[in-house]
Amino acid sequence: MKTAMDSMDAARIIGYFKGKSILITGSTGFLGKILVEKILRVQPDVNKIYLLVRAIDAPSAKQRVQQEVIGTELFGLLRENHGEGFQQFIEERIVPLAGDIIYENLGLEAPRLEELAKEIDVIVNIAATTNFYERYDVSLDVNVLGVKHLCHFAMQCAKLKMFMHVSTAFVSSDREGLIQEKPIKPGESLCEGTFLDIDAELRLVREVKKELSASDSLDVHKMGRKAMKELGLQRARHFGWSNTYVFTKAMGEILLGQLRVDIPVVIMRPSIITSVRADPLPGWMQGTRTIDTFIIGYAKQNLSCFLADLNLVMDVIPGDMVVNAMIVAMVAHSEERGAQVVYHATSSLRNPATYSVLYESGWRHFTENPRVGKNGEVIPTRGMYFFTTIARFHFYMILTYKLPLEILHLVNLLLCGLFSRLYNDLNRKYKFVMHLVDVYGPFAFFKGCFDDMNLERLRMTMAMKTTEDRMFNFDPKTIDWDDYFCRIHIPGVLKYVCK
Repeated sequence: MKTAMDSMDAARIIGYFKGKSILITGSTGFLGKILVEKILRVQPDVNKIYLLVRAIDAPSAKQRVQQEVIGTELFGLLRENHGEGFQQFIEERIVPLAGDIIYENLGLEAPRLEELAKEIDVIVNIAATTNFYERYDVSLDVNVLGVKHLCHFAMQCAKLKMFMHVSTAFVSSDREGLIQEKPIKPGESLCEGTFLDIDAELRLVREVKKELSASDSLDVHKMGRKAMKELGLQRARHFGWSNTYVFTKAMGEILLGQLRVDIPVVIMRPSIITSVRADPLPGWMQGTRTIDTFIIGYAKQNLSCFLADLNLVMDVIPGDMVVNAMIVAMVAHSEERGAQVVYHATSSLRNPATYSVLYESGWRHFTENPRVGKNGEVIPTRGMYFFTTIARFHFYMILTYKLPLEILHLVNLLLCGLFSRLYNDLNRKYKFVMHLVDVYGPFAFFKGCFDDMNLERLRMTMAMKTTEDRMFNFDPKTIDWDDYFCRIHIPGVLKYVCK
């Protein structure tokens, strides 16, 4: 039996995926696409990659995979490598499945599920709802019950060699100090004196939904949506987590620990995932990460201030490095019956990057590549003011926006509602900004440092002698952050997110 301490090189990693059948959830997401592309590129003789996607039927699932996965720029190198035979290669290897992890049978018919159970060698669960302020019922369905349903399916898979689950390093919430790569125990919470009972949380949601459905309100749907969002945030903070996303991801991990029987399990916890650093397409990304709000606002010059302490470390890791770590960990722990290993795919311990590095890289990039306005004039790059505490930001918002809003409210009352529409619009925007700060603020001032000793041990088994070996690099020490942000990540955000 192979163990994590065996030496690892590209030949062993590539060879592992030959003839394997892999089930991947969350393939339409950022990380999922990178994983699918990488496996297909390094091991064209993989047997089948089954992609479970939300769709009403097989043709819709196929169309989704074609448009949202295979048709993206990320697959350009693979398309080039296969030339005219690309589409045939994809059809022989990729099998879209119309289903959903929120259902007990993954939304699949029983005969299909039985066929899959006989064939699957590896399960990779990347599916998640990552919205910090998601409805509590939706988050529980995807991030918790989804794990349960996949585990139940995994137990039916006769050939299963590996269950890879992607979580987040921030299941630690906003704790300070060194955060270790340890599983979360059943009942464990971050708030002293509380016991986290997942079944009780599921019952609570059912009861609240029942009460809401019995309401006489005209807009039950809107009221229910708001109530579920607020319930998620309230329950998360009751147990010591800062938002619904990290809270339910922690519950997903707990459930995974409770349900495993004889399945080798690897939990990968990335920090903030950024654009592809090396291959196949440097700078490629999808969606807006927390730090990218700052880059986009800076690029458009409609953001004069930001919430951050430039001296603090922002734990970021390129998407391709996370996928490389996942792939190597799958191979290392395959067939280790009963094993459960936790890995932090993070950078704060090995090669910390501060917010000042990002800011200075942004300044340099926009100075060397000035933006040009519609009239052809160069837009000057201006500095930004950073609020180093939430209290200072609140004070600024009260002086600059809240007080003028109250004056407008008074004038509106005196003029019999003449400015009602304007006041309501501005007040809504003000409340929205303050809500964003409430939900995202803790991450701007995160003072934890993620221990990655487990992943470092895995890195030490890597040969890294050949170009092929370096294709699986996941060592943050090899990143020059200034160069990465200035030359790769910021141009990537502008090209693929801002279009």
